[in-house]
Amino acid sequence: MAKPLVLVAEGSDAKPLEWLKEQVRVVEIAYDDPGFERELADAQGMVVRTYTKVNTALLAKAPKLRVVGRGGVGLENIDVKACRARGVEVVYTPDANTIAVGDYVFGYALQLLRPWKFFRERVYEAKEFKRIRNTVRGRQLNELTIGILGMGRVGKRVGQIAVNGFGMRVIYNDILNIPASSLSFPATSVDKPALYRESDILSLHVTMLPGNENLVGQEQLAMMKPSAILINTSRGEVLDAAALREAIVGKRLAGAALDVFHPEPPGVDFPLLGLENVLLTPHLAARTYTALENMSWVVRDVVEVLEGRRAKFPAP
Repeated sequence: MAKPLVLVAEGSDAKPLEWLKEQVRVVEIAYDDPGFERELADAQGMVVRTYTKVNTALLAKAPKLRVVGRGGVGLENIDVKACRARGVEVVYTPDANTIAVGDYVFGYALQLLRPWKFFRERVYEAKEFKRIRNTVRGRQLNELTIGILGMGRVGKRVGQIAVNGFGMRVIYNDILNIPASSLSFPATSVDKPALYRESDILSLHVTMLPGNENLVGQEQLAMMKPSAILINTSRGEVLDAAALREAIVGKRLAGAALDVFHPEPPGVDFPLLGLENVLLTPHLAARTYTALENMSWVVRDVVEVLEGRRAKFPAP
């Protein structure tokens, strides 16, 4: 019997890819390659990441498709309902990058709250060295409150690090009303206005559900402390970047760090460019060797489905 065809549309880590090639017939082809649709016609499985849009239009061109594997956490680029209506299972890797993204949040926070005056090409003159040392001041994390919007896997990891690593106070808000008693660290569930008012660091960890567009915008930012910072490693759509610029330029917010954008990549007119107290990175929070390999192992569940077994991580 011929092995089923699986398309790998956005690359894969080497070990999982080699394993997959031992189980099925693999074609590595980019989702925007002119030959993609031709291969799609015979594909029974597909492995994607962030940018392949698995929607009704794509599904109509894939009559044999049985499973789509998303190497990552977010499912915004996959119409799960449309897939299931056609009998196509969707699997993903919800735990793959939890530790990597949690680390990244605190890397951001430390850079914003403890200004790092690097020197590389030349040493500071003695007078400048002393001026910087005598004037630059930072804030200690143990004295601060971190507010977590979205207490999912990454939100919980951030809270755990905040409490156990830095001795911070943690407050949070989650659409599922997760009880504090279910968490492995001390934290307080609050309503959204209290979250915005009390946070010294507001870290966003929500998915892009319908209605979450600009979830944090002008009204929410206006509630925050002028000394507070905002960090977004979740989805670009949940944050109103223009409103954030207004708040920072108007000194109603001390700074921000963004790893995600809408659209992505952002355009040349992105409103947060050129601000000294804003850190912008090209969607790197999950890009560790370990996390990338973990995400690529979505191929295990792809093969489970193709062989008629139950997937470990089906999409919710």
